[in-house]
Amino acid sequence: EFYDEWKNVKYKLGGNSRNGIDCSAFTQRIYKEKFDLDIPRTTISQVSVGTEIAKSELMPGDLVFFKTGDIGHVGIYLENGMFIHASTKTGVTISELDNSYFSKSYWKAQRVID
Repeated sequence: EFYDEWKNVKYKLGGNSRNGIDCSAFTQRIYKEKFDLDIPRTTISQVSVGTEIAKSELMPGDLVFFKTGDIGHVGIYLENGMFIHASTKTGVTISELDNSYFSKSYWKAQRVID
């Protein structure tokens, strides 16, 4: 449902609307609108929210982080190896953790929702 509302919204660094959104603003919005939880605005701040978990323990709603570029990348795990995120290339989309790009750049996961 949330994906349908945001699907194909373009990526915009520093953006926080349907006119363009970046990855950390997107995760912040999902947490606020779907879980009524406030998390920090930036990827580097979101890295320390919650409890770090192993990739093998991922559950829907967990934050997944990647070492990409200077500021990193964040998305939210869905299920079956898939996560939702605001991609610099395709905008808001669903991707596979195990695709070649994301499997190489995977960094860590944080559980925010108990």
